[in-house]
Amino acid sequence: MRFLAISGSARRASTNTAMLRGLQAAAGAAHVVAVYDRIGELPVFSPDLEAAPLPAAVAGLAAAVAAADGVIIASPEYVRAIPGGMKNAIDWLMSREELIAKPIVLAHASHRGDDMLGQLRTVLATVSGRFSADIFLRFSLMALSPDDIAERLRAADAVETMRAYLVDFARFCGEGDS
Repeated sequence: MRFLAISGSARRASTNTAMLRGLQAAAGAAHVVAVYDRIGELPVFSPDLEAAPLPAAVAGLAAAVAAADGVIIASPEYVRAIPGGMKNAIDWLMSREELIAKPIVLAHASHRGDDMLGQLRTVLATVSGRFSADIFLRFSLMALSPDDIAERLRAADAVETMRAYLVDFARFCGEGDS
């Protein structure tokens, strides 16, 4: 199974991106996790820009979503809400076909952020009939450097947790095939 893991942060030293890279490294042979960390490159959504040709950054994201069996989203919380870059990416994808029936789950790199997660769950349940709120990965990684996060996520218990999450998500993705 191929998963696209989208980081909702435009920050280079993003905790969420580092967590997704840890998930990528922990994936077993049955799963491939590609990390999308270019959310800051997307232009501000405008219906006027949806006509062909799409902006290159949007076309690249749409192609990556289309090629994936499922999408994992990990996003920081900004002022108790979905960051503008993450919402912008969703706005670009929601009016396209790639995301509509795509299985989607969340991961989160903080012990905080429940208000944003609630908003994100509402938005994703609206744009995809295959969003699962039940499959969820959470680590408390705030204030750690990307190197510290990588080290923590190499621990056997963290690898086991991440692999179980991917197995559960793969099973969920396969449910739509029957």
